[in-house]
Amino acid sequence: MEPPLPAPQRVVVTGLGVVHGLGHDVDTFWASLVAGQSGITRVTQFDPALFATQIGAEVRDWNPEDHMDPKEARRNDRYTHFGFAAAMQAFKDSGLDMAREDPERVGVVVGSGIGGMATYEIQLRRMFDGGPRKVSPFTIPSLIGNMCSGLLAIELGARGPNFGIVSACATGTHAIGEAMHMIRRGDADVMVAGGAEAAITPFAYASFCSMKAMSTRNDDPATACRPFSLGRDGFVMGEGAGVLVLESLAHAQARGARIYCEVAGYAATADAHHITMPDPEGKGLSSAMRRALAAAGTTPEQVDYINAHGTSTPYNDKFETLAIKRIFGAHAHRVPISSTKSMTAHLLGAAGGVEGVICAKTIQTQTIAPTINLHERDPDCDLDYVPNTARSARVTTVLSNNLGFGGQNAAAVFRAV
Repeated sequence: MEPPLPAPQRVVVTGLGVVHGLGHDVDTFWASLVAGQSGITRVTQFDPALFATQIGAEVRDWNPEDHMDPKEARRNDRYTHFGFAAAMQAFKDSGLDMAREDPERVGVVVGSGIGGMATYEIQLRRMFDGGPRKVSPFTIPSLIGNMCSGLLAIELGARGPNFGIVSACATGTHAIGEAMHMIRRGDADVMVAGGAEAAITPFAYASFCSMKAMSTRNDDPATACRPFSLGRDGFVMGEGAGVLVLESLAHAQARGARIYCEVAGYAATADAHHITMPDPEGKGLSSAMRRALAAAGTTPEQVDYINAHGTSTPYNDKFETLAIKRIFGAHAHRVPISSTKSMTAHLLGAAGGVEGVICAKTIQTQTIAPTINLHERDPDCDLDYVPNTARSARVTTVLSNNLGFGGQNAAAVFRAV
C-alpha cells in the first residue's frame, strides 16, 4: 500500500509590493486609496489629442534606475521595471534572506496581460525608419511576458518554479492562485507572485479606442471611472504592478515572519461565451466564486468584503452584480463590495496583483477602500458598493474577483490567520 499523500500546506502572505501612480510603495498607495484619491489624469507619455480617450492612471516621477541596475533598466521594458520594483519591495517587506533559503524552494510567477507594448512600438518604428539592422538585440527578451519573472529569479537566485501567466485582466489573480497551488502541493516553500503592466502607449490606446472600450470623459479625468454608476461609459487604463510574497504557513512560522493573511482558496474558470463580453448571466464568474469559496472551506455568509472586478463598463458591472447575487443570495445585499479601480483605473494584467495587495491591507487595517464617483446608482447595480468614503469594518474573509478577455475568470479568497 502506498503511503498517504501529505496534507496540503496552508499558504500565507508575508510581503507586499506596489508600484502605481497613487504611490510607489504600499503605505503611500494604501493611504491614497483610503482617502478616496483618484490616480487618473490626462496622459503625458504621448500626445493624446487625436485619441478618443486621453486619460489614464500613469506612474509619474519614475526612474527605473532607482530600483534596478541601470544596464538592466535600459535593456528591459517599462512593465518589467514596475514588476521588478514591486517584487523586490515585497521581498524586502517579507524579511526573507536568500542566504538562509534553499534556492530551489523559492519560485517566481509574475505575469503580464500584454507584456512589452512600448518595446514593440519603439522597435517597429526603428525598423520602419531605418531598416532591420536598427532593431535592438534586446527586443525579444524585453517584450516577452515572462521576462519579469526571469529577471527576478536572476536577481534573487531563485531556482524554483518560474514563469509568466498571460490571461488578460485575470493574469494577476491567476498568478497568485497558481503560486498558492505550487506551495500547497510541495513544489516550493516561497513564491513571489503578482502582475505587472505598462500599456499606456499610442498603439494600445488606438486599439482599445477602436473597440470603444474606454471612457471618453476626458474633461474630468478624476471622475471618469465610475463603477456601478449610471452613465458609466467604459474603463480607464492604468499601469503599474502588484506583487505578493507567499509562503507555506509552516515556513513562515518557523522563521517568525509577520503574516498579513492567508490565501485560503482560489479558482479559475472560463465563460466559453465571447472573446470580450462577459457571460450575461455571470455563469463563469459565479462558478469561479463558488469554487474558490469551497476551496477555502468558506460559506458566502462568512465573506466580509468583496473586492470586485468593477471595471466601469456597462456590461461588466451589471453581470458581476448578477453573479454575486447568484452565489451570495440574500447576503449579497449585506456584504460590502467596492471597486478600487475607481481610483487605480484598470491595470489589465496587473489588476489582480494590486488588488491582492489591497485585500491583504483590508484585513490588516480593518478598513475597506471605497468605490468613488458613485453618486447616481444604476438600478441594475443595487448592492452595497461602499460609495465614495472608506469604511471601518470587521474583516476576516475577503473575496477578490478578476475577469479577462477570452472569458477568463479568477477568484481568490484571503483570510485572517
